[in-house]
Amino acid sequence: MSSLLRLFLAFFAFLSLVPSILALKYGFPYGKEKMRGVNLGGWLLVESFTTPSLFDATGDNRIVDEWTFGLYQDKGKAYKALKQHWDTFITEKDFADMAAAGLNHVRIPIGHWMFDVSPEEPFIQGQLPYLLKAVDWAEKYGLKVIPAMYGAPGSQNGYIVSGHQRDAAYWHTNQTYVDRTTAIMKKLTAMFEDKTNVVPIIQVMNEPAGFRRGVLNSGLLDVLKQVGLWFLFPVRKHADEAAQYYYDSYEFIRNPLRGRKQSSLIVMLHDAAQRLSYWDKFMPSSQYEGVMMDTHIYQMFGDHDARMSYAEHIQRACQNATIMAQSPLMTIIGEWTATNNDCVPHLYGRFVGPRYDGSLPGSTRVGSCVGLTGKASTFSKEYKEFMRQYWEAQAMSYEKGGEGWVMWSWKMENADEWSYQAGLANGWIPQDPTDYRYPNICG
Repeated sequence: MSSLLRLFLAFFAFLSLVPSILALKYGFPYGKEKMRGVNLGGWLLVESFTTPSLFDATGDNRIVDEWTFGLYQDKGKAYKALKQHWDTFITEKDFADMAAAGLNHVRIPIGHWMFDVSPEEPFIQGQLPYLLKAVDWAEKYGLKVIPAMYGAPGSQNGYIVSGHQRDAAYWHTNQTYVDRTTAIMKKLTAMFEDKTNVVPIIQVMNEPAGFRRGVLNSGLLDVLKQVGLWFLFPVRKHADEAAQYYYDSYEFIRNPLRGRKQSSLIVMLHDAAQRLSYWDKFMPSSQYEGVMMDTHIYQMFGDHDARMSYAEHIQRACQNATIMAQSPLMTIIGEWTATNNDCVPHLYGRFVGPRYDGSLPGSTRVGSCVGLTGKASTFSKEYKEFMRQYWEAQAMSYEKGGEGWVMWSWKMENADEWSYQAGLANGWIPQDPTDYRYPNICG
């Protein structure tokens, strides 16, 4: 055998070892252990749904989201109120309690204004030190943190949870908005690429509106998933070449120094309100390592859902295991809740009522919300027992079919049915998330 041939064969033998040599070392044993976590909703991106008193204290009905919180009141007054909220709503004790409850992940919604505010935007800054403090607390108590981009410039969905309630999503319509978001992904990567033992995942977008009022938003979907040629043309010249946010984010997070260094951060996407099968063959694992899909499952946002019986809600929860198992990517449920109704005030926006009692414009009344939202002391024994069964059915399904779950939310000011903390205190969530009272509820 010639020396040239031996060299050639040795080269290909080396290539066969490259995947194992370069395999990512995640900060958590995904695929072997299940994610069990909670969101810290309403902390670093405020919502009247979570903390209505913060908004009520302004005395201004025009203030409905974080954009108007800074727009319609004195900046100094707004900052003082937000700082008080950041200091007190979530503290180190919450992290200790989450760890004691057997949780292992904490997902933290953030807005772009944590890093970047343009002159025409009224957002108040000051959240970043609290995100860093959260990472320190998480490390102390053995929790993993997922920073999640909930508020992109222009808003990726127009929802109140993006910090800017609008009539539609505008993020994808302005190249500057997209570029600003990509720049934030670079900053997050630089902050945490060497701290993946605590921050193993960065979520590049939450709930981009692939649908809006029942209409497919193809323009936004194109911006999310169009394939680009960044590896051939690293300097883009035209706006249409930038319509590839998921690919760009993957590249910047995975290869922060363009091939000279590889990070072990997992890139979390969101399904953009599409069926998981929509993402078939998108970022296949043979070419893209460390990609995870986030999907959110609620059974309350349609007239049919609102009229389902307790048994029907549980049955559907059990069926979700099969749907998740068919996902083409590693998949988690990044938002879900123990309740089956939308009775909580401000869910659709400040001063917007629920579908269940017919207050939501265009909805048909199902029944009264009395005893279905608020403090647990007002809940019936039957309702609490249903939430225990429903919680267990969902938790089991999301672990059986996917990588696990992150529930919404850890703490609520006056909506115990949405609160993991209140569920622990009142018995519809077990002290150990694997301690099932109904282990055979899904058969």
